[in-house]
Amino acid sequence: MGRGPDLRHERKLWRVGIEAVAGVDEAGVGPMAGPVVAAAALFPSEVFIKGVNDSKKLTAEQRERLFEPIMEKALSVGVGVVDADDVDRLNIYWAAMLAMRRALDAMAHRPAHVLVDGRTIPGLILPQTRIVGGDRKSFCIAAASIVAKVTRDRMMAEYDERFPGYGFAAHKGYCTPEHLETLQRLGPSPIHRRSFSPVAAVLQMKLL
Repeated sequence: MGRGPDLRHERKLWRVGIEAVAGVDEAGVGPMAGPVVAAAALFPSEVFIKGVNDSKKLTAEQRERLFEPIMEKALSVGVGVVDADDVDRLNIYWAAMLAMRRALDAMAHRPAHVLVDGRTIPGLILPQTRIVGGDRKSFCIAAASIVAKVTRDRMMAEYDERFPGYGFAAHKGYCTPEHLETLQRLGPSPIHRRSFSPVAAVLQMKLL
């Protein structure tokens, strides 16, 4: 408990001859603006990068510092993005599942087994293992969580320039008091999720 991610879940598979083990995780399920982003990361056997942990337990600076070593030491990394319009169309659960599938499809090296944080991916042909709290337990899932979070944060910084005034670079689309105030004052931007209740409430007010 509390010791952070290690290779024990990967080693269970390596010991039975399954070498290509990828971890998958997503970022951006909770925000009311921006995409949901997933990443998949596959490493050579016994590769471990000190400091890698659940992305939520790291500062933005720590995540940025770990991003390059992860990308350099991984055999393959895939990223999948589902934008706000598709979040509204699919709902956030299915959007997150689609982002994970896209991340796996984007990998140059096809994994033989997938370790997934928290839930199984419906319809995935590849063998998979669901690990509750996987980003705190499995190294490759934790690495994927960092890639997903850093990628999404960089996207939100770009959106901040495209849609100034909303503060996307600061709150990354999450429901902070500042973001809620800005949403009510400016109305939804093109990247706000209209199916999320705070955004839907503002749209409803504008119709009255």
